[in-house]
Amino acid sequence: MSTAERISLWLAQLRASGRASVLARLVIAAAGAVALGVPALQSWDQLDLIPLLGVPMLLAAVVVPDSVAGLVFLLIVAAGWFMRAPGAVSWSLAVTAIALLVVHLASSFAAQVPSYARVHPDALRRWWLPGAIAVLIVPVVAVAAALVRGADVPGSLLVTVGALVLATVVIWFAAGQKLGRD
Repeated sequence: MSTAERISLWLAQLRASGRASVLARLVIAAAGAVALGVPALQSWDQLDLIPLLGVPMLLAAVVVPDSVAGLVFLLIVAAGWFMRAPGAVSWSLAVTAIALLVVHLASSFAAQVPSYARVHPDALRRWWLPGAIAVLIVPVVAVAAALVRGADVPGSLLVTVGALVLATVVIWFAAGQKLGRD
């Protein structure tokens, strides 16, 4: 197959893509750009390798959302933050965490839906509630962690881990998951 035929095939597949698939991929791209951009705009010096590795992984995650590229992108951004960022909880950390969460949720949705599928709006209900809860819980946990950290409370790590576990349980049950096998 020649290059021209591959491009023609790719464009035909793009034209046949459903609205939900295209929207999910646009959300992946926008949230990924925020996740890469917010750390790059911070006062601390981000490792130059992060954008060089992150941009191709983000593009691969947009084009092939059911590949490992999305996970690698999340790991690259998180590793860049852990390497050079200050240890304090900040709004930029919360915004980056929310952006990574949105990349994860949109990639999960796009990976389950074939690009040509037509998705009824009712199918999105299962994604809206857990996604909204997760996006709202991130800043609350960040503020709570900052308050507990500043208070020098003994066992503050246990309080933070407990809050994250509670948030995970709330999101799990909001998604309609069950503990037993059905």
